[in-house]
Amino acid sequence: MTAGASQTRHMHNTFLVFEFGANEEAAQQARHKLESWRQAFRLDKKLQFKFDRDRAAADGDVAKIEKPKAKDKAKSSEAAADSADVKLLVRLYFSGHEKLSHQRWVDRIPSEEPFKGASLKLVKQDDPGFDSIEKKFQNLE
Repeated sequence: MTAGASQTRHMHNTFLVFEFGANEEAAQQARHKLESWRQAFRLDKKLQFKFDRDRAAADGDVAKIEKPKAKDKAKSSEAAADSADVKLLVRLYFSGHEKLSHQRWVDRIPSEEPFKGASLKLVKQDDPGFDSIEKKFQNLE
């Protein structure tokens, strides 16, 4: 008996990294848009997304405040979130026979509002740096 071809199919795995800067409102609009698409087109596992907020500067500001009251603490957290750089990592994960659907989503997402205003970095599975983006995506909440 000869060894056959692998039973695993090639997956089209791509990350779209949108940088919104400090524009939390646009990032939240993008989240709502992705959530509605995911539900409407039943893309639960095929379209996933997570936020990456650069809180290095924001955490320093929050650490300087000594035990604020509950209301003040909420306000300082909001201010920290507002000053953080917001990145939205979108993962498209389609099977080999869905190549056309995958390409349509790669083309559609950046062309819609509020994604147009964000800086885009497209990272395909074969690109250098894909593994580091994938690790980062897995480690985000």
